[in-house]
Amino acid sequence: MTAKSFEDLIVWQKAHQWVIATYKLADGFPSKERFGLTSQLTRAAVSVPANIAEGFKKRGRLDKSRFYNIAQGSLEESRYYLILAKDLGYAETDALLDQLEEVSRLLESYMQAVASS
Repeated sequence: MTAKSFEDLIVWQKAHQWVIATYKLADGFPSKERFGLTSQLTRAAVSVPANIAEGFKKRGRLDKSRFYNIAQGSLEESRYYLILAKDLGYAETDALLDQLEEVSRLLESYMQAVASS
């Protein structure tokens, strides 16, 4: 089945669910982190499904791949912020890191499918 919208993509759906969970986690960070770690983490997280959505409408494989690669970079940036939040004692982040890994695997597979189409 061909996706008609980015919302049909399982990778986008999983990324969106992960962003919602990330926002909920970040709500529990100390208020002193409002303009620091909280802002950085949520910005990087939102970038993942946003770039998947933007890449979906691009026509060329190279254009699509560029946006999906940006999403991959934002995933890795988010991974670091989640590690930092755990190390600072702000939250237990293992479940979110597992979700992030799932999104990363799905995105890699999707990128390979786009590249070979």
